[in-house]
Amino acid sequence: MAQSIADRRDQDFLLHEVFNVAELSKHEIFQDFNKKTIDMVVTEARNLAIKEILPTQQDGDQNGCVLKDGQVSTPESYHRAYKLFCEGEWVALCDAPEYGGQGMPKVLSMAAAELFSGANCSFLMYPGLTHGAGKLVEEFGTEEQKKKYLKNLYTGKWAGTMCLTESQAGSDVGALTTSAKKNQDGTYSITGNKIFISSGDHDLTENIIHPVLARIEGAPAGTKGISLFLVPKYRINEDGSSGHRNDVDCTGIEEKMGLHGNSTASLAFGSRGDCIGELLGEENKGMKAMFVMMNEARLGTGLQGFGFATASYINAVNYARERIQGTDLMKMFDKDPQSVAIIKHPDVRRQLISMKAHVEGMRSLIYYVGHLFDKARVAEEGKKKEKYKGLIELLTPVLKAYCTDRSFEVCTQGIQVYGGYGYIQEYPQEQLLRDCKITSIYEGTNGIQAMDLLGRKLGMNKGKPFMDLLGEMQQTIAGAKEIKSLEGMSSMVEKAVNRLGEVAMHMGMNAMSEKVLDAFAMAHPFLDVTGDVCMAWFELWRAVVAAGKIEKAKKKDLPFYQGQIKTAQYFITYVLPATLGRMDALQSNITAIMEFPEEAFA
Repeated sequence: MAQSIADRRDQDFLLHEVFNVAELSKHEIFQDFNKKTIDMVVTEARNLAIKEILPTQQDGDQNGCVLKDGQVSTPESYHRAYKLFCEGEWVALCDAPEYGGQGMPKVLSMAAAELFSGANCSFLMYPGLTHGAGKLVEEFGTEEQKKKYLKNLYTGKWAGTMCLTESQAGSDVGALTTSAKKNQDGTYSITGNKIFISSGDHDLTENIIHPVLARIEGAPAGTKGISLFLVPKYRINEDGSSGHRNDVDCTGIEEKMGLHGNSTASLAFGSRGDCIGELLGEENKGMKAMFVMMNEARLGTGLQGFGFATASYINAVNYARERIQGTDLMKMFDKDPQSVAIIKHPDVRRQLISMKAHVEGMRSLIYYVGHLFDKARVAEEGKKKEKYKGLIELLTPVLKAYCTDRSFEVCTQGIQVYGGYGYIQEYPQEQLLRDCKITSIYEGTNGIQAMDLLGRKLGMNKGKPFMDLLGEMQQTIAGAKEIKSLEGMSSMVEKAVNRLGEVAMHMGMNAMSEKVLDAFAMAHPFLDVTGDVCMAWFELWRAVVAAGKIEKAKKKDLPFYQGQIKTAQYFITYVLPATLGRMDALQSNITAIMEFPEEAFA
């Protein structure tokens, strides 16, 4: 059975029928991206993903990366795929053409990234981190630094990483010990060790640029004293070419549960006393700069998790249609019952519609946030632009945490549909599950994302972004109420949205009172119900669009639109009531977690 990665029809539905992305072409900066161009980009991305990147997935998993004589080798198949990826200018899709970018809408870049990530996330991490490093240079670099680094990064000629984590400083970045000493020529000598560095060393490019967090000698303790430096693997000559080796060594690569095709490295900076870096941005402002990359990475991580889920779902659907096993329940007492495809069995259909509902809901959330970036770019300075930016900030921890948690669940169901075959390496499902797990851990664990939502984003700007989100949901509900067939579902979603507002106020007040620890003990469940209500909102929105299309739909499109209505019905009438129950629990002030005696944990 051939593997697949995503539902093109659903991608088109969101891009053209729900979000009407081609309307962005009315604005000068996106004038080249009409419907025809959007379709061409998705088609080309899909071709590259399926024909060139997907075949590297198993090779990356089985052969992995190898460290030998101080050099890391990536799986052989990655080299051709990387060359084609760079030739197609896929590294910097949304960025300025003058630096090697394509200047496309972010929502379109997310549609392409979904395909690439679903094909092989381990591979996509190499150019993905490269883009993140380039974004740092574009945002905080001097003109000289932009000239030196940016085009080489955005074209994929050089690679990039993100060097934050140390053995004693994971989520607590302020505890890092890597140091920087200023030299007479304005450069800095860097000394320290970093661990868990994705794409930390490899042989895909001629140079690797490491953005490194370090503390300048004499700087304040904690995050206030952290600065950001650019440390190349090979020093850069006056003419811009790569010169002799810098004092940056890969001391090991991790043996991981998944993502074997990506080199997760331990790096030693200055072990021979000769590691040279240059300051990026201002002294002691490194965390502010790094959050630019981290926020991009958090959205990217949510998309990574989703990529695994959508691939697992499509594989499961195709397998369920082809796998003949058991008889139709309605014919099991026939004299000679025939075996049927397992998609006929009620429990398999239950699993598939659950996978479908979450995959399509997550795709909607991801594309919606991408579209917010685009609308913010074309909006004039003022309330609209600030509204879009506020929604992006609010939804970033939800997208990262909810999508990665639910994607792991979808991948688990994807194995279950295959039965025993899902558990063995002959089929792709078990790898997708293993690879998916890290997405809920790195770039800020999902517990940290929940704390960010409750502690920072909920009360941001006096709660306006959260109220704006509820307002967006209410607009969809109002439209749904005008469609008779959706009246019942719209009422249920309205109830959930109103309850979410009440729960958010309750949680926010507790977080600022003597109940603060109890509130943060429930931060993750609060993020979870917020994500569920977002899913219900998008399912209803999709149903509104589909309901308006059914009457005049072509025969080939009718099942798709009918499926949208039924998917929404499943989620809103089955999943959402459980969400309402969990919201009741959140308002009951759960104290057992913090009152539990530590000694009783065994």
